Amino acid sequence: MQRMFVTGIGTGVGKTIVSAIITEALHADYWKPVQTGSGEGTDSETVRSLLTNKDSVIHPEAYSLKLPASPHAAAAEEGIIIQMRNLKAPSTKNMLVIEGAGGLMVPLNDKELMIDLVQHFNAVVVLVVRHYLGSINHTLLSLQALKQKGIKVIGIVYSGNPNEQSEKAIESFSHCPVVGRVSEEKAFSPSVILRYAKEFQQSMLAEVVVKKK
Repeated sequence: MQRMFVTGIGTGVGKTIVSAIITEALHADYWKPVQTGSGEGTDSETVRSLLTNKDSVIHPEAYSLKLPASPHAAAAEEGIIIQMRNLKAPSTKNMLVIEGAGGLMVPLNDKELMIDLVQHFNAVVVLVVRHYLGSINHTLLSLQALKQKGIKVIGIVYSGNPNEQSEKAIESFSHCPVVGRVSEEKAFSPSVILRYAKEFQQSMLAEVVVKKK
């Protein structure tokens, strides 16, 4: 089974929308192992509301925590310690899209980080990048950390308004392929997600996934 981990260079960069697009494009299953801020709604609910295909399954979170904070802090608030060894990916015949919480260096507990969870699941990575002051640094550091761990990166998905200079720098220094782009939209509806999904199906992302099946 192929597992794809969608992570980002920070919080609020568009991971959930990109996860929904990839899930729709590949008729994959979706799983958010650790959800924080569940009192304000969950990413699983968002993805479910945006899909139109009948093959995808939305698997329940292993941890659903109310506080909108880092997983280790949100868990501590409820007297819980997240145990990575207890996190087992759901069984499915489909590709599994796993969405992380925050960035790669977000703590799960006192000893383990989100990047360790990627390795735990033996997943390939899609890195979501949104442009802001400092985003080049955050992108290159994220890619470097993944390389040091020996984790395969399928590519970058840009989210939001383009920035030619930032993108040129990121691609020049990282040599990481760009496998998709999601523009600013007034709203993300199922029809908008489906439009992007069709674009992603023709991208390098889909080609790499098909070759690895």
